[in-house]
Amino acid sequence: MEKNNHDSYAAQIKGKTGLRRIINAWGYSLDGFKAACEEQGFRQLLWLNVPLVVLSFVLRFGPTTQMVLLAASFLCLIVELFNTGVEAAVDHTSLEKHPLAKRAKDVCSAAQFLALLLLALLWFIALWREYGFNVF
Repeated sequence: MEKNNHDSYAAQIKGKTGLRRIINAWGYSLDGFKAACEEQGFRQLLWLNVPLVVLSFVLRFGPTTQMVLLAASFLCLIVELFNTGVEAAVDHTSLEKHPLAKRAKDVCSAAQFLALLLLALLWFIALWREYGFNVF
């Protein structure tokens, strides 16, 4: 019986269904992008990735290379959105220093570092394969 009460409460909190839910989700996503754009780290990644996305279409890469480079750019932005969200949640919980809060933020930072490393590595390989840049 308690489960049914919980389910109806969850349904009330979640809101509408069908098309209305999709429209609400679109609005929440726009709110998320606006909030993320207030963060310097996200803006910096946009300034990095927007030219890279354009460059992936300008340079004569094959379609597979182009898709991989686009995916890597989007992955960097997605990881930064998660990073920003976790930081906001941790800071909301408490601004006091706590080892678990530090761990949560550090792990997200490490994920972003790996996403950027992947982006750089994929661009290096793509440029090397397509244009024969010999750096060694």
